[in-house]
Amino acid sequence: MKPSSAFLDLRQRLTTNDGFFMSFGCIFVPDFPVEAVLRAEPKLRSQAVAVLEGKPPLENILAVNEEARRTGVRPGMTKLQVESCDGIVLRDRSELQESTAHRALLDCAQSFSPRVEDTAPDMLLLDLSGLDKLFGTLPHIARAISRRASDMGLETNVAVAFTLEAALLAAHGFSGVTVVPEGKELEFLGSLPIEILFADEADPEVSKEFLETFRRWGVRKFRDLTALPGVALSERLGQRGFELQQKAQGMGLRTLVPSDPPLVFEEAMELESPLVLLEPLAFVLSRMLDQLCSRLQARTLAAQELYLELILENGRQSSLEDNLTCFQRTIHLPVPLLDAKIFLKLLQLDLKTHPPGAPVAKVHLRIEPAKPRLAQDGLFLPSFPEPEKLELTLAKISGIVGEGRAGSPELLDTHRREAFRIQHFTLGGKNGSCSAPNHPAPTSLRRAVAFLRRLVGAGCLDARRMGHRGERGPRHCALSSGSRSGARTMAIGRKL
Repeated sequence: MKPSSAFLDLRQRLTTNDGFFMSFGCIFVPDFPVEAVLRAEPKLRSQAVAVLEGKPPLENILAVNEEARRTGVRPGMTKLQVESCDGIVLRDRSELQESTAHRALLDCAQSFSPRVEDTAPDMLLLDLSGLDKLFGTLPHIARAISRRASDMGLETNVAVAFTLEAALLAAHGFSGVTVVPEGKELEFLGSLPIEILFADEADPEVSKEFLETFRRWGVRKFRDLTALPGVALSERLGQRGFELQQKAQGMGLRTLVPSDPPLVFEEAMELESPLVLLEPLAFVLSRMLDQLCSRLQARTLAAQELYLELILENGRQSSLEDNLTCFQRTIHLPVPLLDAKIFLKLLQLDLKTHPPGAPVAKVHLRIEPAKPRLAQDGLFLPSFPEPEKLELTLAKISGIVGEGRAGSPELLDTHRREAFRIQHFTLGGKNGSCSAPNHPAPTSLRRAVAFLRRLVGAGCLDARRMGHRGERGPRHCALSSGSRSGARTMAIGRKL
């Protein structure tokens, strides 16, 4: 089938000034509520899983995976009907898990293209024009996107094409990675069922009306709709009918609307049964840290602070809100790091020193992002310990001697002798060298130094070594300014 003149005009409009055709991609997550649950519990991926929605006892099936479909479970069934089937794992819908899964999908898409349209929680559109010089050909880009999404715990359908409509329909109609050939959109999409045409329809009632009309006409596939005369179709269904026919051919005038969501790196998990011991809690934290680190790596960022929030059960027999308390911990990192194992060990040491004190019902973990540390050691500079190992060692020492008893000392601005306080040790200087900050001397010491300098200038004191005819021999007085960057010493004396 040869392309129509309207299709050729569309391709002419989609050509850039450099003479290259624009290309687009679509990332679609089938059964998104189930995928959000499987991302938090990967061990359930090989089992039949169904997600419930509603309040007991009126709970219905919202979404199921492919294994559950093979057993006969369908969305809309009641919980009582599904419980009669063996081997079905039921989980309640978690909007918080769906939100974190959607943010992970955004991180995956924006690691390839800066122009991403946030179309729906389970679907994103990307502008791939000009990215072949960075990531290779379109098939290579599609496979890379699919691998990156799989690393983040999401099984997706990825489609790339030279029109937005073709990429969107191919992602909903074909599983895995799909590449729509240039100029063959009509032939490639012709075998798709007509229901795919309304995949992005906002109003389900409108789609039901058109689907009923197409059923009476005997239209089952895309090719059946494209074979109808355009004028007669628009006379019966109006402008909307003509637009659906153009969309079935992979054509359309839809434009990409990029979005710029804020950078939020957080993961949350609602536990089926409360956790009492720290060891099973460490397994949950390990999985969440791996997911957060993969998202940070996709954005070329590192972690500066860790925020842990645990929802605890305090054992009261009252309302749900009164039965829960919040336990929070914050870990400040000396330099931006990106190591899930180090983060897990720091959290374990902190929780061992400060235990929650009650069973954990919900875990919320957030990371404050920062630019990664860029350091290069000099040839003639002494080697220093790695920041990751140094922070872990200090955390172990603090767990033994107590919090606030290990770190970097800082002199206090007071008249008390040798008064200081312990601060968290941080790395400063160039190339990540371990140099302490240059703190000014206390006020009382600075005044004493200035007074003695004035005495020396007036001739009241001799700044040379003073002689003493006693048994102890010559004696002199040394005074340090107290600067941490380097001690400045002044000798003061007087002949007797």
